[in-house]
Amino acid sequence: MNKIELTEAIILAKKSKGLSWQGIADAVGASPVWLTSACLGMNSIPQALAIKLCEVLSLPNETIDVMMEYPTKTWDQKIPQDPLVYRLYEIVGVYGETLKEVIQEKFGDGIMSAIDFSMHVDKETHAKGDRVVITMNGKFLPYATW
Repeated sequence: MNKIELTEAIILAKKSKGLSWQGIADAVGASPVWLTSACLGMNSIPQALAIKLCEVLSLPNETIDVMMEYPTKTWDQKIPQDPLVYRLYEIVGVYGETLKEVIQEKFGDGIMSAIDFSMHVDKETHAKGDRVVITMNGKFLPYATW
């Protein structure tokens, strides 16, 4: 089994059990955003969480080793076609340079870590229509001088 086959098995098990990502994350004891990313093959899953995930989804123990494998974090470089993913891509395209300027003005020359990082997705009820609230929290990593 490889990461792609594992992802397919996870999604099939999730559907057949009628579970949500939040429900799986709660049962495993992990963030729903991180766990979903790991289940989609973008993060390795530590052994203890992999064992719990297998129990929750009734997956065979042979999948644990695949869950623990280090992923190759690549994605398609073309413009995404899915409307939700495209809008996120558009937001970075429109506001990316602005965010870079504001972050570097506040912190100095560096980047936000995607390794020491967390992200949460919330729903906010609003009179003009429900709002999607995405909170990204990454450690600032200054560029080194040598």
